[in-house]
Amino acid sequence: MRIVMVGSGYVGLVSGACFADFGHDVVCVDKAAEKIAALNNGIMPIYEPGLDALVASNRSAGRLSFTTELGPAVEAADVVFIAVGTPSRRGDGHADLSYVYAAAAEIAQSIKGFTVVVTKSTVPVGTGDEVERIIRETNPEADFAVVSNPEFLREGAAIDDFKRPDRIVVGVTDDRARGVMTEVYRPLYLNQSPLVFTGRRTSELIKYAANAFLAMKITFINEIADLCERVGADVQDVSRGIGLDGRIGSKFLHAGPGYGGSCFPKDTLALVKTAQDHDSPVRLIETTIAINDNRKRAMGRRVIAALGGDVRGKKIGILGLTFKPNTDDMRDSPAIAIVQTLKDAGAIVSGYDPEGIDNARQMMDIAFASGPYQVAEGAAALVLVTEWNQFRALDLPRLKSLMVTPVFVDLRNVYRASEVEAHGFDYHAIGKAD
Repeated sequence: MRIVMVGSGYVGLVSGACFADFGHDVVCVDKAAEKIAALNNGIMPIYEPGLDALVASNRSAGRLSFTTELGPAVEAADVVFIAVGTPSRRGDGHADLSYVYAAAAEIAQSIKGFTVVVTKSTVPVGTGDEVERIIRETNPEADFAVVSNPEFLREGAAIDDFKRPDRIVVGVTDDRARGVMTEVYRPLYLNQSPLVFTGRRTSELIKYAANAFLAMKITFINEIADLCERVGADVQDVSRGIGLDGRIGSKFLHAGPGYGGSCFPKDTLALVKTAQDHDSPVRLIETTIAINDNRKRAMGRRVIAALGGDVRGKKIGILGLTFKPNTDDMRDSPAIAIVQTLKDAGAIVSGYDPEGIDNARQMMDIAFASGPYQVAEGAAALVLVTEWNQFRALDLPRLKSLMVTPVFVDLRNVYRASEVEAHGFDYHAIGKAD
């Protein structure tokens, strides 16, 4: 199949490279000339494990190319995926669909023969209807079908998620489009990955509902963690005990400083706004958003409390700045609110992240260190915010020797209290009684 991916960001680039690896001919298009130039030189705009090698091998094989010219690519395409950003709109929290609609209008001008136009971007219910209207209005002679095909990629594990998905959701209203999409995903379908065909509006809602449910699950265990601290229970044991129930499952039951990233914050908010617009409020999700927002700054106050309530003039080291490991994504990272809370209280903050420092420089005014031990030098407290693998086996005696006071605040429960305290640290975890 001849595939065009409009948008060469996280979703478009990963999806395009994986489709090319299946044997399809893929053209990734982006208006940012510097991004396309970098991709043509083998330089990735994002950090995603294995992506650079996947792109390189498929470019060498001639199945994957990059361009700023949309028209010629669409003219030759069987399928055109829209994979542009849908950030929260300033002022009201609705998903900003301006990039989606602009892409639809531009695609319409170049359609030749039957073409399937697929919204891969995360979009509210009814967006596919509007995309169809725009294309038909722009080019009344166009022969096309609009399909919804939401992505379910986890940053840091996106390639594996694409190639070994739990499910592939496709919302269609046209039998011809159903056949085309079956062929697009045939390599996965033959491996028995569930190909779930639904109505287009149902498909659009599935993505938002899935992300909202996972966000609620994270928020639920974080509230249970707070209760554990008050009653003398252990949240990790609680998580294990309830996660073994097949109806609940163990994933997303790890207590921490709150969720962040490019999906959960904006998607939960967009779902709330959609529900309000249709007079069907989703109170659980509204509450989830409020709890999560408050939790991030509460983690900063937790650090202040660990230092006796006064951090003015004290250096605090932050281990991990991205919202999760194996990505350079800083969007809505808990570290942002934690750092700001500490700075507001007069602390001097230093941070280190294996991949996120360049993006962090644009979001926070702190000192950046070259490694975990450099962060610890002269620190009154060390705070583990993001659970990168290189933070899981730190040299604790070395850390202590570098610090002014040995206070270790573990917001991801990476370590055992007995292990850290044996080296003379004042250790604070999540969901455990001090």
